Amino acid sequence: MSPRSARLARLSRSVTFSACHRLHSESLSDEENLKLFGKCNNPNGHGHNYKVIVTVRGEIDPVSGMVMNLTDLKEYMQEAIMEPLDHKNLDKDVPYFSEVVSTTENIAVFIWDNLQKLLPQGVLYKVEVHETEQNVVVYKGEQTIVK
Repeated sequence: MSPRSARLARLSRSVTFSACHRLHSESLSDEENLKLFGKCNNPNGHGHNYKVIVTVRGEIDPVSGMVMNLTDLKEYMQEAIMEPLDHKNLDKDVPYFSEVVSTTENIAVFIWDNLQKLLPQGVLYKVEVHETEQNVVVYKGEQTIVK
């Protein structure tokens, strides 16, 4: 008998949270913000029911048969996503967004960074944030090189 080679798999779990925000950049004038963000620049903000899908990857453990225990992943997502974001005004209640525009792209980066602090190194594969059924951002931790 030959030894079995390690099998790699990806495991995904989703959560849904509700939050409000206003798309507004302090670097732009009120007129420029309105032109860029349109109705999403409403001074009173607007809300979404965000769906987040987190995907981890790794070897399937030969003993447990799992890439990761789903109970652990659920707890990590609770701490990294639900606690800081659910039923919050992102711009006022989440310190990160006091200096970063609360676009879906930046929400994905925020979630990625929070999960990276909790998950074992190299396990996180992607964060997918659905702002609406039509608008989805996928972030895999990629960065550009600053020149």
